[in-house]
Amino acid sequence: MESFKQALQQVQFSEEAERLFHGRGGRYAGAEHLCLDWFPPVLLLTSFKEIDEAALEELTQAIQARWRAEKGEQAFNLVFQHRCAGQTQTHLLYGEVPEPHIVSENGARFQVHLLRGQNHGLFLDMRAGRAWVKANAAQANVLNLFAYTCGFSVMALQGGADQVVNIDMSKGALAIGKQNHLLNELPHGARFLGHDIFKSWGKLTKMGPYDLIIADPPSNQRGSFVATKDYARLLRRLPQLLASNGEVLLCLNAPELGIDFLKQQVAEQSPTLEFVEQLANPEVFLDSDADKALKVLRYRQRERA
Repeated sequence: MESFKQALQQVQFSEEAERLFHGRGGRYAGAEHLCLDWFPPVLLLTSFKEIDEAALEELTQAIQARWRAEKGEQAFNLVFQHRCAGQTQTHLLYGEVPEPHIVSENGARFQVHLLRGQNHGLFLDMRAGRAWVKANAAQANVLNLFAYTCGFSVMALQGGADQVVNIDMSKGALAIGKQNHLLNELPHGARFLGHDIFKSWGKLTKMGPYDLIIADPPSNQRGSFVATKDYARLLRRLPQLLASNGEVLLCLNAPELGIDFLKQQVAEQSPTLEFVEQLANPEVFLDSDADKALKVLRYRQRERA
């Protein structure tokens, strides 16, 4: 608790959505279960273990004190999400959540929903990945696998991509993705396929080859993707979809699987892909064990003879 309070003193509230405190990185003793996110104008406190009402009140008072020190009497909005023993409970503790709730990042706008479910419409740890795509997608034909609400697609089109093909099993997530494109005045250039990726290779091949493929799958979602068995299936197919010298961003957010797991999978299943670099995560997401943090690896297809 004290390490959380001390870290709060360094927190500042910008105009963009971002993580403010990342206890899960293991760098704050006693606060490993806590995260604090900023989705303007709402703060989101998450606990990954059970805490009692007294502890929750102490945390919220500390957050409110920091808010008052920075923002004075501006409206204080705080949501608490309790994720423990496979259950998720979400409560509005102070203020209100706007509807629709629109946040910004790197010149783009996104719709988020803090009071529904574990995922809120924008994964804050992938900020650097989205920024890289925006800076490197000019004139590219892009395939966005496991597209969710299409944050990568918005950034790619803002960066000058010719086309983005978004595919995800969740048609609800893709519907929000379409709204995100309209929010950013991007009515053209994106396609949205609500299909199982593993049953859609023919369709995806026809719309290729792709200059850039982004694969940001869930790490362990039954019926969709389990990294330990499905990453190999995915990697066998990717080189066939890539243009000569095309690039791939491979993402893995599974603390139990290190970077060597993903590199070995690529070496075995996609030997024509050459490792280029690992993208750095936002500084707030630094982890005491880098292998447990989000991994975003960039690969390039060897030029065909």
